[in-house]
Amino acid sequence: MDFDTLLAPFQFGFMREAFLVSVFVAVPAALVSCFLVVKGWALMGDAVSHAVLPGVVLAYVLGLPLVLGAFVAGITCALASGFISDRSRVKRDTAMGVVFSGMFGFGLVLYAMVETNVHLDHILFGNLLGIEPDDLWTTGIISVLVCAGIALKWRDLMMFVFDPAQVRVAGLSNGVLHYALLSAMSLTIVATLAATGLILAIGLVIAPGAIAFLLVRRFGTMLLVAVLICLVSMFAGIYLSFFIDSAPAPTIVLILTGLFLIAFTRRQMKLCLLRSLRHTSPD
Repeated sequence: MDFDTLLAPFQFGFMREAFLVSVFVAVPAALVSCFLVVKGWALMGDAVSHAVLPGVVLAYVLGLPLVLGAFVAGITCALASGFISDRSRVKRDTAMGVVFSGMFGFGLVLYAMVETNVHLDHILFGNLLGIEPDDLWTTGIISVLVCAGIALKWRDLMMFVFDPAQVRVAGLSNGVLHYALLSAMSLTIVATLAATGLILAIGLVIAPGAIAFLLVRRFGTMLLVAVLICLVSMFAGIYLSFFIDSAPAPTIVLILTGLFLIAFTRRQMKLCLLRSLRHTSPD
């Protein structure tokens, strides 16, 4: 393979736009994923990513921005699952499972009832190689907002995910930080709609943080490693998909999954080595 062939993806405008939007998506997704992994909100991210479908359809019917409908639906799903679990014997993960599957089913029914030129595949799986200028601007603005918010309040959010009791001691509100993180997660999922769609969005908002969690011990380092992993995975997925004629979004998720398995294997080998050293060391 010659040098011109290696640079072939960069000769097309739609590929350059895909690489650009990957930067906008990767940074907030990676940052949010670290907080979700440490807090144990992976299922919450999965629920919100599926639950935005009815919001997207209703926003289209009402002539509103699709991202607005998606954000409102995501927040509604999270609040509804919390309301049910707080006022019944049903655990939060069970409530989320019921709410998000109901919202997703409701969205599919609405989509079938409404005549629209928005293809369902683009909503579910994204359309990274067909990014419109409006999608690029929307994703960029959301990315800046989420990254700026996390940069300003990351220490408070870190305290919230690690030790909520310390939040009260510091004079902060767990409720405010809870909804701040929830809003950041919902906005990030909305930002990934054009790139990966609803189904694969959960991969971007969970996998980078999970991989970094297995590799490093300090949370500040974890944030940086997660961003690097997400950027490399998205660039590699888009680049590879050009040559193997596959869709970029699932290729990106497969790369993230492969990196997670490598990190997990490395972690297990390290633990096995430490155990063997303890057994062989003299008393």
